[in-house]
Amino acid sequence: MLYILWGQDDFSLSQALEEIKRGIGDQTVLLADTTTLDGQQMTLDQLKTVCETFPFMAGRRLVIVKGLLERFEPKGKSRRQKRNAQLINQQSEFKSLVDYVSRIPDSTTLVLIDNVITSRNPLLKELSDKAEVRYFPLLRDTELRQWVQQRVTQEGGSISPRTVDLLVKLVGGNLWIMSSEINKLVTFASGRRIEEEDVKMIVSYARQTNVFAMVDTILEFKAGEAERWLEQLLQKGATPAYLLVMLSRQVQMIVRAKELRSQGKSKIDIQNRLGLTSEFAWRKTLEQADRYPLERIKEVYRKLLEADLSIKTGKYDGGLALNILIAELCR
Repeated sequence: MLYILWGQDDFSLSQALEEIKRGIGDQTVLLADTTTLDGQQMTLDQLKTVCETFPFMAGRRLVIVKGLLERFEPKGKSRRQKRNAQLINQQSEFKSLVDYVSRIPDSTTLVLIDNVITSRNPLLKELSDKAEVRYFPLLRDTELRQWVQQRVTQEGGSISPRTVDLLVKLVGGNLWIMSSEINKLVTFASGRRIEEEDVKMIVSYARQTNVFAMVDTILEFKAGEAERWLEQLLQKGATPAYLLVMLSRQVQMIVRAKELRSQGKSKIDIQNRLGLTSEFAWRKTLEQADRYPLERIKEVYRKLLEADLSIKTGKYDGGLALNILIAELCR
């Protein structure tokens, strides 16, 4: 049996893999008959060896190969001679793999797992009619809201529609993080309906909205507002080290977003390249990249590095270093 599981939603992909394992048999017994291979480095001989080894204890052998399809994803242009040599080798590998995967032993279940590939991937196209293919894109908008509602119900809780909207806005499509935050909220609500105030109090991503606000006020030279945001964040338990990291990270994101915009990348492509699953974080980063000139952002980043050095060398404690940083940047 051949499965192809691919897509950026590795939470749902992981759950699908667990479902396949349960369908084979006892998990403890299956462990001895499970082999995981790196598809980027794997040779055809290695694949043959593990697929043709008769199951030891379970009724079937499970072979998981990660990254094999990505290995054949079309790459950018390179030097012609080098490219031609690579192409010949890759075509030979490709043909041999397709031929073998199409006739793996009946005693083996082979699962090919990939995250970042395209639907034009040649190996995916070639094997699609020979495999059970499952695609797991990042959930967005209505599908993500439905998933949150269902997950809360599965965990024994209830949640208002407005709270679902807020949770989706703050956390985004990373279902590992979303699942963790839902577990915390259900436990905190303890039988009552989860409301917006619970999210603002419990969800760690809620703090990030204030970090964005502080970045805005710093970039706009609004010292008083920036200091108030800083004080509020510190009072809510954010450490100076955390705030410095978050500020530095956001400035880096703005710079990268500006570069990608200048290259003509689409908004969705920018979101994927930056790894921003939170709808709020993505839109705010694009907004800041459009509003602020590169020189201003570089200046802020240099000052952040200086503040980090002053803390690490013991020149100032964290809180004082951040206050000085804000005062200097907003002069």
